[in-house]
Amino acid sequence: MDRLKNYLSLIRVKHYIKNILIFVPLVFSGLYKDSFNVGITILGFILFCLVSSLVYVINDICDIEKDRLHELKKYRPLPSGKVSIKEALFIILFLSFVCIILSFIIYRYVSVYPIILALGYILINILYSKWLKNIVLVDVVILVVGFLIRVFFGSLLIETFISNYLYLTVMAGAFYLGFGKRRNEIIKNSDKSRKVLKYYNKDFLDKNMYVCLALTIVFYSMWATDPVISLKNSNLFIWTVPIVMLIFFEYSLVIESGSYGDPVEVLTHNKGLWWTVIFYIFVLFLIIFI
Repeated sequence: MDRLKNYLSLIRVKHYIKNILIFVPLVFSGLYKDSFNVGITILGFILFCLVSSLVYVINDICDIEKDRLHELKKYRPLPSGKVSIKEALFIILFLSFVCIILSFIIYRYVSVYPIILALGYILINILYSKWLKNIVLVDVVILVVGFLIRVFFGSLLIETFISNYLYLTVMAGAFYLGFGKRRNEIIKNSDKSRKVLKYYNKDFLDKNMYVCLALTIVFYSMWATDPVISLKNSNLFIWTVPIVMLIFFEYSLVIESGSYGDPVEVLTHNKGLWWTVIFYIFVLFLIIFI
């Protein structure tokens, strides 16, 4: 049981929550009424979860020595020795095999473009692990690109167009989360865990975090009134803006109270934020499906 727990920790199962973005095009395009679109999106979600796990394992192998110096990362399966590099390589092979099978299924029923995008995600993250993570600002840009790829991947699966304001919202929000994570890494661990941290400072990250936060709310508000959203009660979508603002305010409060700023860790360990997100999803459900 402990070994299984270590394997699940290595592939970052709890980080699959980020891949929910893949469902956004399905929901807001109104194509969720088609069972094929639902099925192919679920299949794509599974594929991207495995792809992201593949990337995480590769990244952990590359960063094993640096992670041993980190206050929290040293307890991860690879740096702590709970999982050997040999076992990690076997997991990479297994994940790759399953990804290839799922990719052939998606290629057969949709097109090759989602597969190319998934491969691009892997390539970008390998470059990130080897080189790009040490270039100031580029390291955060790669994190942002990862979020954008998830949304675009979801749209390619069902071959639909989505609002440009959605991409802008995700982009600005991801920059905010990325800068917030770097900010708290500097506070908590100085520049020991990442070379690139020596090029950042708290004041720079604070200012740009909140510029991105303001842009996120503005872009989300524009998305909420975009005619591209042709749902039955889309005129009510604007009332989700205050809830989104509250979510970001709560997140800001958490990361300025001593958290490392990792979005998944903050969300899963803060009950107030978690319930606010659930309330947001509930309101969306009422607007879209009732």
